[in-house]
Amino acid sequence: MSALRLLLLPIARLYALVLRGRHKLFDNGTFKSTEPEVPTIVIGNIALGGTGKTPHVELVLRILLDQQTDGHQMPLATLSRGYGRSGNDFVEVERMSDAHDVGDEPLMLKRKFSGVRVFVGADRVAGVKQIVERLPDVRAVVLDDALQHRALKAGLNIVLTTWQRPWNKDHLLPAGNLRDLPYRARQADAVIVTKCPTLPTPDDQFRWRKDLGLRDEQDLFFSGLEYERPRSLIDSTMTVPSGPGSAALLVTGIADAAPLETHVRSLFGTVRHLAFGDHHAFTAADQAKVARLFSSFAPDTYRDGQKTLITTEKDAARLSTALISGPLEDLPIAVIGIRAVILNEPHAFEALIRSHVTTHPTHR
Repeated sequence: MSALRLLLLPIARLYALVLRGRHKLFDNGTFKSTEPEVPTIVIGNIALGGTGKTPHVELVLRILLDQQTDGHQMPLATLSRGYGRSGNDFVEVERMSDAHDVGDEPLMLKRKFSGVRVFVGADRVAGVKQIVERLPDVRAVVLDDALQHRALKAGLNIVLTTWQRPWNKDHLLPAGNLRDLPYRARQADAVIVTKCPTLPTPDDQFRWRKDLGLRDEQDLFFSGLEYERPRSLIDSTMTVPSGPGSAALLVTGIADAAPLETHVRSLFGTVRHLAFGDHHAFTAADQAKVARLFSSFAPDTYRDGQKTLITTEKDAARLSTALISGPLEDLPIAVIGIRAVILNEPHAFEALIRSHVTTHPTHR
């Protein structure tokens, strides 16, 4: 721990007291929690961003979409705050929505899962209620980042932590990156260690369970990331040039771009990475900077048509209008999709998700 973080430990301890007091008021019933009438699945974490919540929301959606009910697919819905958007009101996300109004991740989800109803709203209890009013036959609501919303008593809570920085090796804000007390993860139904480079051995899995302080009955899963082939945003049928003689300018505005950068470097001969902060709102000046850098680096590959601007699906959602007009409109731009995959007992994870929904009283 750095000297600055050590100096901040007293503040972190005060923050811990505040959190303990708040949780106690919910635990003893002073503050009320509402359990929705429909199946709800929360993908949350103890730390700040960067644990991979959105890819795991997508994983849950794929599991539920793959399961048909009597040949009829009941509607699925997601609900999140819509981080980075202007306003906190309840809004349904459409494919042509603006990320400024609804947030980049919800917009990305809507464009990837056109059949899923995507909503944003700061009040999760009121949000789920409004979803049910609009969709009386909704099959399930998947909530992105709602673990700290104690007013909502979700039916299934899944907590994420990363292989690189699990909560047992971190500290509360501002001394570390934890925004909640680690013991709160013991209330979850399952824990996923994300961004694993490989599946740990059974002995290592046992050590992880012990180090994280999990209960015996809690499920522990390990997940990794898989990357889709680069996909052109100009022409979906076009093959994106790769290999030793190619070049890529990687532009990201995500919490942890290191794994993606490593992957991109494995695909292209020359790579330059321009990193912005998580959920960065790309200004006109940013776009001009990207365009200048793209034209100046690896000039030979540009002349040969072997250079591509690579970004993430989430960043592309924020760059939507900039890709149509402005300094980026004529550049060859491609996105790389990211998928979370369960490395140990994937069928058990699928069964956990499906069982929660199918055995819920509303679907029996």
